[in-house]
Amino acid sequence: MSASDLAALPSVRANRLWSLGVLVLLEAALVVCWSAGFIGVRFASDHAPIFLILFWRSLVSGLVLLPFALALGPRMRGRDVAFQMLLGALAMAGYLSGFALAIGLGVPTGLVALITDMLPLAVAFLSWPILGQALTGRQWIGSFIGLAGVLIASGWSLEIGHVPLWAYGLPVLGTLSLALATLLQKRSPVNAMPVYQSLCIQCLSAAAIFAVPAWHEGGVLPVLDRGFIGGILWLVFVATFGAWSLYYLALRKSSPARVTAVLYLSPPVTMVWAWLMFGEPLSWAMAGGLAVSLAGILIVVKSQAPAHR
Repeated sequence: MSASDLAALPSVRANRLWSLGVLVLLEAALVVCWSAGFIGVRFASDHAPIFLILFWRSLVSGLVLLPFALALGPRMRGRDVAFQMLLGALAMAGYLSGFALAIGLGVPTGLVALITDMLPLAVAFLSWPILGQALTGRQWIGSFIGLAGVLIASGWSLEIGHVPLWAYGLPVLGTLSLALATLLQKRSPVNAMPVYQSLCIQCLSAAAIFAVPAWHEGGVLPVLDRGFIGGILWLVFVATFGAWSLYYLALRKSSPARVTAVLYLSPPVTMVWAWLMFGEPLSWAMAGGLAVSLAGILIVVKSQAPAHR
């Protein structure tokens, strides 16, 4: 090694440390924004009905993206738009209504975040009927471990709360809806759109769906209240645009496996956040259940990794 190479070593190390520091900050911001969706719904639910919140979140998000989708993106074909509308019904309307209704009914916010974090398990479970990919032994084991963790974490809230038992199934149904959309997108021959175009169509489609139950709840006009307006802006710019932008930026700078693993930190962050803001109780049972569930998810994810190489 030459003298010039030796002299360059500190600079190379400094650049690596700088890149690592930027990545860690980016991932921390991603976890916060990802958790912000649950917190935003919990906050806004004190000021307006759930479906009115979801309607305005989806409508404002779609309208902000619409000029970019029309002016900057490639020409949208009818078949592509129809498929994105289907994904909007499943990935937006189905998923968001599942976890938002659960929070509105009183299911602890952190527990809802934990249940919806079971997406890899739901994808693995639905892969056989949709893609013809049977679960491996490790995936079955990981799925049962993840489910056991959710049951452990749920036990304390079933004892101390007054939430109807069926409400705990709502985030499960929402997660299955998102998993179905993920698998349909994977097997679809339809060409991929730029993210801002697909997200625009999905948001506007979800808004059209949410308008019906919102009207049934009392109307679609916004609540002229600072809490409602602030909650919608939070959900649009932090939980929707912020989370998705940081997600794709993190994918560019890191591997999908690392980004997925980082998102597993969102349930504990949501639990602590909900405790600080809303006084939702924390317990050792929830912490233990969280650890067990994350172990199960990691088993499933690792057993899926070879198939994607």
